Amino acid sequence: MGQSGSIGLMPMIVEWLRIKIAPEYRETFVQKDDEVWTTFLRQYPGFLRKEVWISPDDFSEVMIAIYWATVEQQQAIPKAALDAVEQRFLAALEVPFQLLEIRLYQVRKTTAIR
Repeated sequence: MGQSGSIGLMPMIVEWLRIKIAPEYRETFVQKDDEVWTTFLRQYPGFLRKEVWISPDDFSEVMIAIYWATVEQQQAIPKAALDAVEQRFLAALEVPFQLLEIRLYQVRKTTAIR
């Protein structure tokens, strides 16, 4: 086994996004994100899962975690396809929001309950 405990595999990554939206549109954002973005991402190799987190204290914040098998697979999506799906999402949502942060994290260790 390698240092990270994997057998010669590239480490899983998490694409992490922090979004600010008016509280009254938060649920609409979550629904449209699933309809447009999640449907789009599912067709690409390496997409593992997506989680959408909402805060019980800040109704204007949405966090999204997208899990990819490798960074190479995450980065292999053509820019033109990303631009097109972004335009579809904006048209479907029809309300303004701010993308405050995008980060990539490497999964170093996972602990599961037995």
